[in-house]
Amino acid sequence: MTTGGFAAAAGLTPKALRLYDELGLLRPAAVDASSGYRSYDRDQLGRARRIAALRRVGMPLARIGVLADLPDDEAAADLTAWWRQVEHDTARRRELVADLLSHRREDRTMGTTTRGVRLRCASGSERGGRTEQQDTVGCGADRAVVADGFGDHGAAASREVVRAVLAAAGDDPAEGLRAAFATAAGTGPGTTASALWCDGSRVTIAHVGDSRVYLLREGVFTQLTLDHSHVRSLVEEGRLTPEEAREHPDRPRLVRALGTDEPDVHRRTARPGDRYLLVTDGVWAVLDDPVPARLAAGPGAPAEIVGNVLERVRAAGAPDNAACAVVDLTG
Repeated sequence: MTTGGFAAAAGLTPKALRLYDELGLLRPAAVDASSGYRSYDRDQLGRARRIAALRRVGMPLARIGVLADLPDDEAAADLTAWWRQVEHDTARRRELVADLLSHRREDRTMGTTTRGVRLRCASGSERGGRTEQQDTVGCGADRAVVADGFGDHGAAASREVVRAVLAAAGDDPAEGLRAAFATAAGTGPGTTASALWCDGSRVTIAHVGDSRVYLLREGVFTQLTLDHSHVRSLVEEGRLTPEEAREHPDRPRLVRALGTDEPDVHRRTARPGDRYLLVTDGVWAVLDDPVPARLAAGPGAPAEIVGNVLERVRAAGAPDNAACAVVDLTG
């Protein structure tokens, strides 16, 4: 079949066929040695149509390259896993967008905000199988922060960012957290950091690296931060499944960290009854995803939840430093 005829039959464009040839997704059956003209066999239409369908639903080309070569049962399982991740990420983005919209409505209708939410916070850490404790965690009257140090000066770097966050002052938590991160970064690189600051009406989150902030709201457990890691980028590109990412040897490799990069900062409405869980990767990389959700949803004050989380980490072998903070918002 000619390139044009094959493209039309497959629901693709000649330009797409050239790209898929370059990527090794769909090689032509023959290439004329003198003209370079490509031709395809009719029995390639099935693969071409599957590629076209997967592109229409938004699957990255790298992920398609893996899925297209799998047996049918494995391809179906891979497609299911990818779609679950899409739904998870979409739900998280939907919640963030809804919260942004609620902020705009509040700003238009209220003019000022009611500062009626208070915090109850607890924190703890575990050295685990490491010779040095490089994770640091801290809580204040209106904030919490976890940090995971790495390298020769990691312990000092994590302690400094926690100290800076707890000492930060000012009327704007977003600017306060940015300033605290900048102050800590000035002492040298070597740590992740995830921080939360509640002013009574809003919760402001600042984050860089692969420590995490989760929210339990009305029974729904949501990861609010995105890991700034090499493996996370491979998951987003479709080159790894979330399950593969957990065991990947490059999982600790960061693409952003304090000292070299600005933090992500965003605000959320503070709601009584919300529970926030801040953890380093020594927690989330050891415990399967449902475990932190179940523990956070369990009864008990923040100190009890922190104890339960670290106990489960120890039961799982605690191969790494681990730190955890739990923050409850009350009316």
